[in-house]
Amino acid sequence: MKAVIETGGKQYYVEEGSIVYVEKLDNNEGDKVVFDNVLLVDGNPVVKGAKVEGKVIKQGKNRKIRIFKYVQKNNKNRKTQGHRQPYTKVEIVKITK
Repeated sequence: MKAVIETGGKQYYVEEGSIVYVEKLDNNEGDKVVFDNVLLVDGNPVVKGAKVEGKVIKQGKNRKIRIFKYVQKNNKNRKTQGHRQPYTKVEIVKITK
C-alpha cells in the first residue's frame, strides 16, 4: 500500500517498509509516530480516518551548509554563516484506510 502524508509543511510519498527523513519531531528514538494528515491512499484522495504509523529510528542533523553574504565593492560587509537542519529518520510500519 502506498500513501502521501503531510508533516512539517511538506508532503512525502511513502509505502510500508520505507524510510523517510522528515522535519524534526518531538519524539525519542524507538517511539511510535502516527501521521493523521493523509492526503492519498492507493490513488484515492483525502481518505477520512486513514492513518500512517511509523517508528522513529534516529534524531539528527544534516551536514552543514555555508552561507556567505557580501555587498559588492564594499569590503566592510562580508559575513560567513553556517546552518545544520535537524531531521527525524522514520520507518513506515503500517498504512491503514
